[in-house]
Amino acid sequence: MQSKLIKIGTRGSKLALAQAYETRKRLMDAHGLEEDAFEIMVIKTTGDQILDKPLSEAGGKGLFTKEIEEALLDGRIDLAVHSSKDMPTYLPDGLELSVFLPREDVRDAFISRKYGSLAEMPAGAIVGTSSLRRQAMVRKLRPDLEVVMYRGNVQRRLEKLEEGVADATLLACAGLKRLGDEDVITSAIEVTDFLPAVGQGAIGIESRVGDDAINQLLAPIHHEPTARALVCERAFLRVLDGSCRTPIAGFAKVDGDRLSFAGLVLMPDGSAFYDISDMGAASDAEAIGERAAYSLREKAGAAFFAAVLAASQ
Repeated sequence: MQSKLIKIGTRGSKLALAQAYETRKRLMDAHGLEEDAFEIMVIKTTGDQILDKPLSEAGGKGLFTKEIEEALLDGRIDLAVHSSKDMPTYLPDGLELSVFLPREDVRDAFISRKYGSLAEMPAGAIVGTSSLRRQAMVRKLRPDLEVVMYRGNVQRRLEKLEEGVADATLLACAGLKRLGDEDVITSAIEVTDFLPAVGQGAIGIESRVGDDAINQLLAPIHHEPTARALVCERAFLRVLDGSCRTPIAGFAKVDGDRLSFAGLVLMPDGSAFYDISDMGAASDAEAIGERAAYSLREKAGAAFFAAVLAASQ
């Protein structure tokens, strides 16, 4: 087994570190390695430093990966651990999402000190979230609520709730569970009512293409059903040219050798939306995601996508 120090790159938030520690633990168990065989390298990204504006205005998802990917490309780290939903549609040449850990709870968590669910909130109550998808879906379900931009890591968002900046917020159940903060969840919203972001709940590991030593190290911790689901979801996003400026949701579920997929695209104000569903063999994951996206593009029409783009600028 590998004799040199294995360097794992990650952002520095509590959640990012929890995901890096989970990856390290799985590698330790798989190979009988000690903790000192690894070094967790915290890399500050541009996205961590911009907290005063929505990501869509600052440059999109790549803000959370650029500096980490640069460290991976120049050899300062051996692998990078990411929240899959933060990953851009296209990766830099020479890098790949090579491994996925078993997916956690994909649902969104409704969190409030005043109300039990989104449905219980009175007209005019304030929901804070920085996600365009969540903003659009809240407005679709409850156009009578006020939605405000709400940046920061998990801890800061919870603090803002206590400070009264908003009456409720939405976070990923997966992240809260990985942090041991499941008790802050007021209620989990079922995916049939609130479709998750592409990649939500899945930890993705990025590595250099052709790095055989690292690929062999990572192989035992790879979870193929999660990988199939993510291949489908990311294909859907790629065809729709999804970015932080487009409210898109997508969720693929693998059951044995079958895969089912549901996708959704919305106007930012939630006033119009189009959805799609598809299914097939799990081995055809990419084709299912692409087919669903092309069908959705045809169903919604070019005018809808032009309107979404105009509304989000």
